[in-house]
Amino acid sequence: MYTVKRILIIALLTFSMFYVLEVSEAVGLTNFKPQLEINHISNEYVLKWQRLPYFAYYEVEALSLPPDADNKKATAAERIVSYRTWKNELSIGENFPFRTYWRVSAQTLFHQPLGKYSDHIKVTDTLIGTDAAFEKVKPEPTSFYPATAPSSIRPMLTWTLVPGAVYYELEFLAEQPENPNDIYASEKHLLLTRDVFTNGYNADLSWFKGDNLFWRVRALNNHGTPLGVFSDATEIWLNRDIIPITKPVINNHQPENSPPPLYPAYAWIPVFGAPTHEVELTSQPPENPGGIEPSVYRIWNKTVTGLSDCYDDEPRITPGKYYWRVRGIDAAGNPVGGYSEATEFTVDLSRGHYVATFGDSITHGGGAISYSPADFDYSYQTYLKFPAVNLGKSGDTTAAMLARFDHDVLPFKPKYLIILGGTNSLRGGVPADQVISELADIRDKCLTNGIRPIFLTLPPINPDAINDVFHEETVTNWRNEFDTVNHFIRQQRYFIDLEPHLLDSSRELPDYLATDGLHPDIEGKKLIGQIINANWARVIR
Repeated sequence: MYTVKRILIIALLTFSMFYVLEVSEAVGLTNFKPQLEINHISNEYVLKWQRLPYFAYYEVEALSLPPDADNKKATAAERIVSYRTWKNELSIGENFPFRTYWRVSAQTLFHQPLGKYSDHIKVTDTLIGTDAAFEKVKPEPTSFYPATAPSSIRPMLTWTLVPGAVYYELEFLAEQPENPNDIYASEKHLLLTRDVFTNGYNADLSWFKGDNLFWRVRALNNHGTPLGVFSDATEIWLNRDIIPITKPVINNHQPENSPPPLYPAYAWIPVFGAPTHEVELTSQPPENPGGIEPSVYRIWNKTVTGLSDCYDDEPRITPGKYYWRVRGIDAAGNPVGGYSEATEFTVDLSRGHYVATFGDSITHGGGAISYSPADFDYSYQTYLKFPAVNLGKSGDTTAAMLARFDHDVLPFKPKYLIILGGTNSLRGGVPADQVISELADIRDKCLTNGIRPIFLTLPPINPDAINDVFHEETVTNWRNEFDTVNHFIRQQRYFIDLEPHLLDSSRELPDYLATDGLHPDIEGKKLIGQIINANWARVIR
């Protein structure tokens, strides 16, 4: 008994000593303020700060809004995620949005924080240096036609994607431009075109009489404002004896080992002279690669005009391998040339046993007007820390989600279903009460089938941007209706609150997160992914 009392007395004295040290102005711990620095190294952000000469751990916070003061705790609506470490260094992946604000504080048993928070640093400033410099991003050419390997008069020009680019401006010159890597066109250009909506262009240079010329490209937003500077001018050598390419080029942006969406999207670089393109899906590798006739293994096809992507109408739910390819069709309805190379994808229902995501186009993917779910950078599932199968379908209302639940969800037997739906219904004037009823029915179907439903609150929208891009009006009471549905979602046992992190001062979706006011772009999808990651351990407990 004496020993126990002695231990208790020593512990009490020790805690008292630590407490006095932490509150004493003379010691100076109350004025401690870490100096944070962030460096971008090998696809990671490395955060460092000086160590406090005292027993303490450190909390690193990622915030969606800049904090007001260095002594104020962040609210749940401001904090995306926090990390704790005993070290004075932390490495994180680069899948966080550029508009993320980071700070660090020392933490102890008695004080949280001990002293003050560090000044916040925005990731954008650490990656490039300044916001202005970040805007000066430039495409990088990926197709080359030197004198030793010239092109036909119709070269297929390709370059790296510029995130957020709605379309591109392509410039042809007889010589190197006088203003390399500028935002303005050259005075020496021979031809300028903006009819380019993907990161490739099958140029017709039959008008050019020489043997070599230069090209460069820059990205533009939906209003035609440059998103960065022109690429380096690249020389093309021509050989008129070479037969021009007549088949589209597959534009595949699916990460390795990522499962395809239940409703796939297909993307390509169009071929010259083909206002229309036909996509073909087959159950076996086509028996006539490069041919102009449909395959005997065709199970589905679709024709689109003026586009470089195509949405599959049918859920690809039968396990197995599928193959798709595309060919150009001229104005008379005849094939311009052969089919593209065939690209394969695999449907494996077991990949959805852990998590599936269920919803409308925000879940399905795409953004920045010109990008479809074929570009996985615009899918929030890309940024999740766990595997998930995408069961989203663009255009879905909550009624449509409920109607396809049994057919599209149950075969995957997911343990957890992330649900985000209601935006299209509410925008179209469906009452919030009806949306709530349909979401409740989806919840009940999950529970009946042993699936845990995890709801996401609805992100806000921006009616002016929606009207600007789609020329569609939004119901005037959308804000109240969204609030009503989100209130219901917040009453569910398992939910993740997205909305506060995606609001601007007018409680709308800011343009830097969504060009069209409706579909979050890469930055928005990264933010959604990280919010889900930060809350995942809580909702699966």
